[in-house]
Amino acid sequence: MKSLLLLLCIFVVSLLLTAAVRRYALSRSLMDVPNERSSHEVPTPRGGGVAIVLAFLLSLPLAWGMGVIEGGVLLAFLPPGAWIATIGFLDDHRHIPARWRLLGHFLGAAWLLVFSGGLAPLVLAGGRPDLGLVGDLLALIYLVWLLNLYNFMDGIDGIASLEAVTVCLAGALCYWLIGRGELGWLPLALALATAGFLAWNFPPARIFMGDAGSGFLGVVLGGLSLQAAWVAPQLLWSWLILLAVFIVDATWTLLHRLLRGERVYEAHRSHAYQRIARSWGGHLWVSVMVAAINLFWLAPWAILVALEKVDGLLGLIIAYAPLVLVVAYSGAGRPDNRVVS
Repeated sequence: MKSLLLLLCIFVVSLLLTAAVRRYALSRSLMDVPNERSSHEVPTPRGGGVAIVLAFLLSLPLAWGMGVIEGGVLLAFLPPGAWIATIGFLDDHRHIPARWRLLGHFLGAAWLLVFSGGLAPLVLAGGRPDLGLVGDLLALIYLVWLLNLYNFMDGIDGIASLEAVTVCLAGALCYWLIGRGELGWLPLALALATAGFLAWNFPPARIFMGDAGSGFLGVVLGGLSLQAAWVAPQLLWSWLILLAVFIVDATWTLLHRLLRGERVYEAHRSHAYQRIARSWGGHLWVSVMVAAINLFWLAPWAILVALEKVDGLLGLIIAYAPLVLVVAYSGAGRPDNRVVS
């Protein structure tokens, strides 16, 4: 009962903190002003992701004190989460060169990886290979990529918030279905911290997340997926399936921009979700579509993998295939002035 009450408090704190951050941003003119590379049309307060960060991180010591989470979880998520959010906050207010941001991202991700135990042995082709240091290096790159792709994908109202909420809810459900429901508290905490912000960010957004929130969500979601793999190795595949919309769109777009010799760290509007939003003339239905894909297409496959009814790699290929086709058809990664018809 106490753990459920704490979850409710997380939502309320996030909701109220977002309102306070919005009021502060308006008073200090901390606005995201539209330009030719923006997907919004009116100046909007930014930095609301700080509410997600504070609501989630402040709950961890309380959850540890109540015996809801272990001390190792607190140590794995609190310091790197605060570090990554601080880098994003500073970049929101005073630009940090990309190379220094990336160095900071690797340091934060390395902390999370070390105190999470590294990469668990995978379930692959019926075996469980332990990749050792190579696996840990791949996991480090995965965390940093997920952190940055979440920033890239936070480009229209509500999309990053709905992604986090739906992925975490489905991840918690996977824990429950394999008989480890008590471990679902952490993803539920992140879902509710994000839901409090979503109340202000749902299209049309009254405040934006900012890099502090998006980078934090990316690295924590990555950490949750690595943590899940130590509970049951097949759950890493489940989390990779749940994150498919963001992984496919961001990775496809980045590769195509790299092939054209573009500076991938510069702002642009060539992601699939951005192009579809322009074609549809708004953000609402694109963000809702992403949530629906997560709940009604990706979650069932993630659950089948979690229950070991489907091989993890096979489930991932099946789940990703139609998303790859959609992203390719949309023209993701092409010059910004072309949109899907």
